Formats: sequence, C-alpha cells, structure tokens
Amino acid sequence: MSSTATDHEAIAVRAGRELEEATAQEVLRWAADTFGARFCVTSSMEDAVVAHLASSVFPGVDVVFLDTGYHFPETLGTRDAVAATMPVNVITLTPLRTVAEQDAEHGPALHDRDPDLCCSLRKVEPLNRGLAGYDAWATGLRRDESPTRANTPVVSWDPKRRKVKIAPIARWTQEDVDAYVAAHGVLLNPLLWEGYTSIGCSPLSCTRKPGEGEDARAGRWSGSGKTECGIHL
Repeated sequence: MSSTATDHEAIAVRAGRELEEATAQEVLRWAADTFGARFCVTSSMEDAVVAHLASSVFPGVDVVFLDTGYHFPETLGTRDAVAATMPVNVITLTPLRTVAEQDAEHGPALHDRDPDLCCSLRKVEPLNRGLAGYDAWATGLRRDESPTRANTPVVSWDPKRRKVKIAPIARWTQEDVDAYVAAHGVLLNPLLWEGYTSIGCSPLSCTRKPGEGEDARAGRWSGSGKTECGIHL
C-alpha cells in the first residue's frame, strides 16, 4: 500500500522529535532510507555542503537547482563543478518565462519594483513544479543565519507542498560549516571569498555584501523589508 500525505505528515512530526539531536549524516540517511528516489536535495550553489553530505549516504541523489536567469556566473560555475565532480544528479529547474519574456509582460527590473512577485515567478513556482515528483526535500537552512530562521526544525511538514522538509544542518553554525568544508574539500561559490555571505540573484537589489556586524543574510533584498524569497515561507 502506498504512503499518503497524511502518513508523511505523521512521519515528519515524529522524525522532527526523534532526530533533533541527530547528526546531519544520520538525518540524511534516515531520509534516504525512508523515501529513496522520492527524496531530493535543493541547493542554491552557495556551497555544496548539503549535497556532499547527502551524496556520502545516498550516492546519485538528485540535487535540484533553480536557475532564475539572474544568477552570478560564479553560481552557475559552482553548479557545473558540483555536477562534474560529485556523485550526484544535478537537475536544473527554470521559470516558465525567460527574463526577456518576463520583462515584456511585467516591465523591466521587476526585482526592483516587486521583488515578491519576481521571486514567486522565478523561484517559488519552478520549485513547486520541480518537487512534484518527490515526497521529501532537503535544504541548507541553518538557525544561525538570521532571526527568521532561528527556529528551523531539523525535520518538519511542509503544508503548502504537502511534503516532508528536511534541514540536516539546521543546528550547525558557520564554524561547523567551515570545518566540514576544510575537512572534506567541499566546493564553495567563489563569491564567498569576496565577502558575500548569502548569495542569491545578481541584481544589487537582491544580493549585496553585508556590512560589518550585519547578519549573514542582511545583504539580501537590502532596504526592502523582504527577508525570504518565499520558498521557505
């Protein structure tokens, strides 16, 4: 008998309690054992930490990347390097409209005038479509990244998509990430070496380098009051 969304919600609630203190590898091994090929990892290609962790327990795991059409060349280069060097299956999702088609419909620089709509069209909708074939998905969310992410569960139920959502490194700090990268030679987006601490789309209204004392995501949608693209809301 196939599992239902109700079953999966119950699984998520139970796992959220039982795996709170588990290591990232243990969380990902649980996900692979529970969902098999209907589990994937999503990555913004800021780094390849979660993809590397997942591949260590589930070689060949699907790694889903959103190509918004606005990415830095370094981000696309990181995606290509991950696909070429790691035992993962990188899947690139694209919006329904190209940037030019979006400009024709909504006017140019929608990201400046209505960033919520731009993110909805170029991130949220493609991800929702791309996750249709999965029962569970993993993200690289961490509690120390910003106040809005401070209560991120390790495993939870994603009610909008009706899927299990997994944040295997939710309890990690930046120091934990740095130590894992150094120990395993994990690929990083070169922009991190230039002072960026959270990398999204390339327009300045979407991503800038944070100032001294600002949190890691302060450079995202700076000055707009926007803190998330909508994927995790």
